[in-house]
Amino acid sequence: MALRPLNDRVIIKRLDNERKTASGIVIPESAAEKPDQGEILAVGPGKRGDDGTVVPVDVKVGDKVLFGKYAGQAVKVDGEELLVIREEEILAVIQ
Repeated sequence: MALRPLNDRVIIKRLDNERKTASGIVIPESAAEKPDQGEILAVGPGKRGDDGTVVPVDVKVGDKVLFGKYAGQAVKVDGEELLVIREEEILAVIQ
């Protein structure tokens, strides 16, 4: 990957939502909502505290996480849409 996140930022690849309902109706991509969960691809070193020490990030590469619908900044790298967000915008880690 050509991106290295800084501070407490992480790079996330969104996970695909189901495009079919339980009854078998296929939802077109234009009508589907963007998923609010993804997999972490890269993690920054952490945020610098008031005393100058670096506070490491709690999540790691490969974690599946939930985040807010409008969190972060979308970027395109090698034709793939990725999301760069701060660690504090991550709501939960999926176990």
